[in-house]
Amino acid sequence: MENKAHAMIAGIFTIAMLAMAVLAAIWFNRDREVRVPYQIATRLSVPGLNPQAAVRYRGLDVGRVDRIGFDPQTAGQILVDISVRPDTPITRSTFATLGYQGVTGLAYVQLDDQGSDPVRIASSKQDVARIELRPSLLDSLQTRGLAILGQTEELTKRLGTLLNDENQQTILNAFANVSRAAVAVEGLPRQLEPALAAVPALAGEAQRSLAALTRLARNADTLATGLQGQEGAIARVGAAADDVSALADRFTLEVLPLTSDVRGSLRVLNRTLNGLSERPQSILFGGPGARPGPGETGFAAPNE
Repeated sequence: MENKAHAMIAGIFTIAMLAMAVLAAIWFNRDREVRVPYQIATRLSVPGLNPQAAVRYRGLDVGRVDRIGFDPQTAGQILVDISVRPDTPITRSTFATLGYQGVTGLAYVQLDDQGSDPVRIASSKQDVARIELRPSLLDSLQTRGLAILGQTEELTKRLGTLLNDENQQTILNAFANVSRAAVAVEGLPRQLEPALAAVPALAGEAQRSLAALTRLARNADTLATGLQGQEGAIARVGAAADDVSALADRFTLEVLPLTSDVRGSLRVLNRTLNGLSERPQSILFGGPGARPGPGETGFAAPNE
């Protein structure tokens, strides 16, 4: 009996020591830091996120995930309760995304801030502030991947329509036409060889023509210089023009007055001839006397 009593006491002591060790470990390992609660409400999926997951602000550990559950007031909405250090700068422009640790698939909450609204958000257990959860890189890749898959399927259908039997024959005919065109282009150098051989001769003719034009230009310059000189043709033509001008002036001064006298004499001769033709007897008896004017003997006033 005494041995059994000692064994029981030893067992009770061992159990008590183990219980004390467990309580001490819990006491020393408990988180005594004061944290501020926040809540993330989202309709996005949160794969890999578990309670006690880390909460980081731009990569710095600032808290943990306390609870994940559904919103009893809004169907399909998930509530993620987090608690962060009081010095974490949570503002109105702060938002959350899900980050993933390596290849394990475990997620954590990543907090970031745009800086557009730096007003701090107050939060407490009685009035928990909410933070927006935005799609993570994985969600964006998944959404865009689905869109890319849809576009790829549509492209595959169009390629199938493009490569039907009729279009395949059209493509083969186009390749055949291109082959014939390539063969024709290959023969062009042989056809151009005579023309290319004549190019040097044409270049020589062009050089000779250019030399002839140069000599012609020089002769023209010499001719122009000779014409414009003091004894040149242009000077002689100017002197002749001056002589003609002097002759015209002399004609105007000397000949034109004689012409006026001749015209007067011709008018008198014409009147004389007209009078002879009307009264031939005037040669013998003379012309008729002039009619007496007013106040003269024999004047008679015309009948009115």
